[in-house]
Amino acid sequence: MGAAAWKVAPRDLFVGWNHEQRQARLHLIANNARFLILPWVRVRYLASSTLGLLSHQLPTDWQDMYGYRPVLLETFVDRERFKGTCYLAANWIHVGHTQGRGKLDRYARRQEPVKEIFLFPLTKNFRHVLINGITE
Repeated sequence: MGAAAWKVAPRDLFVGWNHEQRQARLHLIANNARFLILPWVRVRYLASSTLGLLSHQLPTDWQDMYGYRPVLLETFVDRERFKGTCYLAANWIHVGHTQGRGKLDRYARRQEPVKEIFLFPLTKNFRHVLINGITE
């Protein structure tokens, strides 16, 4: 897990926040940067079960490590190589795809693979928290 991507239009539209709100509370989103189950491992429901365990345990671990709890998880799946089936099976929400520019491309010159964007709310009131900063 790592820091959330700075600007992701489909995610930001899904959350419903503005630039200032995103700037103030982006830290409340954690990015699932890597997830790999080797192809020769054949265990039924392993991926979705692992993602379920992760979403349950992560807020507590994050609180212990960083002093606050994230309210939303995000991940990006290279659609040329994968479908994101395990995320859908684990109830992650597909919200769209990236523009294929990459995080360091400020001038729309780089071409990275287009990735599908999946989100997983960790609390029922995640939008309220991300927009207003109020956790109760």
